[in-house]
Amino acid sequence: MFVKTFSAAVIGLEATTIVIEVNLAHGIAYHLSGMADTAVKESYDRISAALHNLGYKVPMAGLTINLSPADLKKEGSGFDLPMAIGMLGAQGDLDGSRFQEYMLAGELGLDGRLKPIRAILPIAIRARKEKFKGLIVPSENIREAAVVNNLDVYGMDNLADVIAFLSGRGHYEPMVVDTRKEFFERQSRFDLDFADVKGQESVKRALEVSAAGGHNLIMIGPPGSGKSMMAKRLPSILPPLSLAESLETTQIHSVAGKLARDVSLISQRPFRAPHHTISQVALVGGGNNPQPGEISLAHNGVLFIDEMPELSRSALEVLRQPLEDRKITISRAKYSVEYPCSFMLVASMNPCPCGYYGDPTHHCVCTPGQIQRYMNKISGPLLDRIDIHCEIQAVPFAQLSQMQPGEPSAAIRERVIAARKIQEERFKPYKGIHCNAMMTERMIHQYAEPDESSLALLRMAMERLKLSARAYNRILKVARTIADLEGSEIVQSQHIAEAVGYRNLDRGDWAERGT
Repeated sequence: MFVKTFSAAVIGLEATTIVIEVNLAHGIAYHLSGMADTAVKESYDRISAALHNLGYKVPMAGLTINLSPADLKKEGSGFDLPMAIGMLGAQGDLDGSRFQEYMLAGELGLDGRLKPIRAILPIAIRARKEKFKGLIVPSENIREAAVVNNLDVYGMDNLADVIAFLSGRGHYEPMVVDTRKEFFERQSRFDLDFADVKGQESVKRALEVSAAGGHNLIMIGPPGSGKSMMAKRLPSILPPLSLAESLETTQIHSVAGKLARDVSLISQRPFRAPHHTISQVALVGGGNNPQPGEISLAHNGVLFIDEMPELSRSALEVLRQPLEDRKITISRAKYSVEYPCSFMLVASMNPCPCGYYGDPTHHCVCTPGQIQRYMNKISGPLLDRIDIHCEIQAVPFAQLSQMQPGEPSAAIRERVIAARKIQEERFKPYKGIHCNAMMTERMIHQYAEPDESSLALLRMAMERLKLSARAYNRILKVARTIADLEGSEIVQSQHIAEAVGYRNLDRGDWAERGT
């Protein structure tokens, strides 16, 4: 007998419908075709054990299974369930009249239990697009799949439940999740708050400007000055995710298998903080079976690189193209996949190898040459893509013990959201531009051109501080954001002055100042 069941294969962020054709006839062997990887080839052993333990006869010969389209590589254990149902249908143990109504995905345990798989969200989106009546998945994947509306999603604990459902025995209800309510309830639940940060007002101001304009930022300061602590609180002042941004972000985490089982939609902007020993592939994505890397997992959020000069040169340099294009393409011989990676880069570093250059409470033992070599680990082209350079000093204990709690994140976030709304209105005519950090050179001249007094101030600052030419546009972008925070339509001299203060690493004499 010949039957068909339906599933999906995920390439990049997109799922493709896979037709599982099962034929049982006279023969002496089992055949599997359709570019299956090792996990798919091993599925027969898992399915055989599961069917045997549920009391079903297992076809041993004359069984042919084809995964169509045959020229598309099939990976993972998610085809166990549709293949098992197809085998039961082919040998007459299950009526196949309802098979065409449902898409199936799930891994089988040897006892017939359904185990969760990754990338369920793209599969659910594909099932709705192909107008399937419903999707059957393991119970642990149901919240993720139920995000997709106009699709009946059924979560099953084991193969016996799926068999009962498709044969019409028993009553099963599709999962219903109030996605919007859950999404908005979780948007403002942050464990970390800027109210816990005492002092460091200038650094918190720099982080506010960074959040308001989507600017990349680097913090330079000695160990223990609070760089990591403040960076971890940055998501609490960023604008909330829109539903469209959340769906795209959730898809990436679903494909990577990083989505928590109790989460249907990611409601807060991601904060990814890879260790400085991370490899180039882990950072940008790839591998034999290409998966999203840290830069894609940080999409619509923050990528925090601590101890930036300690990263390998190759890992640092691969950040340049994603920061510019906000997407990463991973190419293989027969196909290529593209992942979005529109993120804010926030980095931290010590000012020198010993960490105490410029610290008034510790003596630096590094020579100017050592400091310069340490700083040169971050190339000029990469530094060019970082708008804000912020120096930070440790807060003395005497002040730390006396200071009152800082301004809460909620208050800072209100100002950031107000500034972002101004930018959204400004950039409505431009596709893909929604914050000041994304402005092109032509847009800078149109929206951030300083007046005469501001231009004179900028000229004087560049000459006296020996600022490089690449600092010019960065200063204007940041000044535009500072003006937006104040609700000013034009860039004024005080905005330029503050923006100039955020270009410390561009100063020609930065590594030559006294210790």
